[in-house]
Amino acid sequence: MSAEDQIEDSSAPLIEHLAELRTRLIRSVLAFVVAMVACFTVADPILNFISTPLAEVLRSRGEDARLIFTAPQEKFFVLIRISIVMGFAVSFPVIAHQLWRFVAPGLYRSEQSAILPFLIASPVLFLMGASFAHYVVTPLAMNFFIGFSDAIPALANLIAGDGTFSNPDAAANTELQTVFLGSVRESLDLALKFIFAFGLCFQLPVLLTLLGKAGLVTAEGLGNVRKYAVVGILTLAALVTPPDVITQVILFVVVYGLYEISIWLVRMVERQRLRRLRAEGILDEDEEL
Repeated sequence: MSAEDQIEDSSAPLIEHLAELRTRLIRSVLAFVVAMVACFTVADPILNFISTPLAEVLRSRGEDARLIFTAPQEKFFVLIRISIVMGFAVSFPVIAHQLWRFVAPGLYRSEQSAILPFLIASPVLFLMGASFAHYVVTPLAMNFFIGFSDAIPALANLIAGDGTFSNPDAAANTELQTVFLGSVRESLDLALKFIFAFGLCFQLPVLLTLLGKAGLVTAEGLGNVRKYAVVGILTLAALVTPPDVITQVILFVVVYGLYEISIWLVRMVERQRLRRLRAEGILDEDEEL
């Protein structure tokens, strides 16, 4: 066999893989485009749903629950952004299926059975984190940010410069009053930031368990760095939440609970690996990893 024949034979599988990859990508893009167009038809109700926590906060304060747009094209592009985000979420099962169909033939049966549960658990955990952000964190954050604009002026109106209490009614008549007029784009961006931040935080068990399966982390090692994890989670809570102690404590408790669950899952993975190695005769019954 000539060298050219050898090169052609070796390149044939590569061409087949590239053709398969192109087919999977085309199907994924088509699924995303169809989902995005479908979501655009209901983008306005989706915007209303995402803005519900802000609307409830405004109603509880006796204010008008409306958002404004300051440019003619602002709301249109907001709806486009919602369509892109929700289109990806709706088409994710199809995209994940196409990715799985491309990768699965190159994996052993044991590897397929190990990875498939994580492909199912990942979107479920992201949905749980997004729901937690929408129903718990976003109302607290919106209430803090909007209420903060009234807290300082109210304190200044009560206490005069000489240490005496001033007349709030008189101060209201003489000082500039501020009113919240929420922008559609800015309010949506803040709500989506919370949704994505908590959705990604809820991926912690999936990430650490995969690292445990790969042998990159151990349950004992995760337990030994628990104090550093506490500091890291507190830092994360301070960065992704408003300067509100209640919200930061909620995020810390949730993420730290996920960290402890991750340690338990990695320990289960290690026990399964230990039983498998003993069954294959690689390790003795009294021998540990």
